[in-house]
Amino acid sequence: MKYRLMDILACPYDKSFPLKLYIFKVNKYEDREVKFKKNPVCEIFCSFKNIYVKELKEEPKCEECIKYEVDSGLLYCEKCGRWYPIIDEIPILLPDELRNKEEDLEFLKKYRDKIPENIASGGKPWSLQS
Repeated sequence: MKYRLMDILACPYDKSFPLKLYIFKVNKYEDREVKFKKNPVCEIFCSFKNIYVKELKEEPKCEECIKYEVDSGLLYCEKCGRWYPIIDEIPILLPDELRNKEEDLEFLKKYRDKIPENIASGGKPWSLQS
């Protein structure tokens, strides 16, 4: 998942923005080169710097940011407490009724040592305590 995507992702449940990004593994693609017409590319939130664009003190290095992909991680909605896995560079933002509980719990177990306690024990739609 490109950092750039965080500028448009919102919680599918309550539309809260921005989601909190927890990164477990990042891949870097050194050969990737993209020339942007404007900097910053992100319009509202720069997740590479973890800051709102209007609060940036200097021009971000968008050409560097685009070389990175979040391979595994977790997106978290601080408003409703729901979490969404990032697996093999793909964010899985499904509504509760379409999620696979068994797969989600396996994800939580696999990354237990990297997931904040409030998510591991109390996240929605399920947690390691459910």
